[in-house]
Amino acid sequence: MGTVETEEHRGVWEERYSSGRTWSGNPNAILVREAEGLTPGRALDIGCGEGGDAIWLAKQGWEVVGIDIAQNALDLAAEHAVEKGVADQITWERHDLTESTPQGPFDLVSACYFHSWLDFDRVGALRAAAALVAPGGSLLVAGHAGPPSFVDDPDHPARKLPSTDQVLADLALGDDWEVVTNEPAIDVTMKHPKTGEPATRPDNALVVRRAA
Repeated sequence: MGTVETEEHRGVWEERYSSGRTWSGNPNAILVREAEGLTPGRALDIGCGEGGDAIWLAKQGWEVVGIDIAQNALDLAAEHAVEKGVADQITWERHDLTESTPQGPFDLVSACYFHSWLDFDRVGALRAAAALVAPGGSLLVAGHAGPPSFVDDPDHPARKLPSTDQVLADLALGDDWEVVTNEPAIDVTMKHPKTGEPATRPDNALVVRRAA
């Protein structure tokens, strides 16, 4: 992604986070499921948004770096971390992983729902993220596998997002990696954004671990 495209992409996300918090502040269920059994170390949350995942990791004892392309998102996340009493365990940094990266290595790199309706070099960013994983560390990539149960649209954009097998192929990892989790369809519970009625959404999860 060139500089002009990067600035356009950043501008959209700065606008998205310009009106205050809109997410629940809770961690993503797939992150909790995959990380709660890991020994806390140093973690990287890419596309951290308002910081829900990073804050949960910090509460579990991890030292966390949360990164996002939008400074407005990082400001909201930092404010939230102060409220939750974990500000001293999290560093917030603005990065576009195709242009800059935080200082690694990390025992866990988490990329939950790291996709966009805008065109960007997702593959390049995920490869940069994988390069930051320490020996013995893990990379988690979670994504949407389809639209929520209340959406009946055969052309919904979520149906076109990469599968776990596609992500694995795109990462082009070497022989020093093993696949820990490869689940193409996980029913995640949610609520209808307007009615509050219970619903589900199909997501997927890929976890790969670098040899120690």
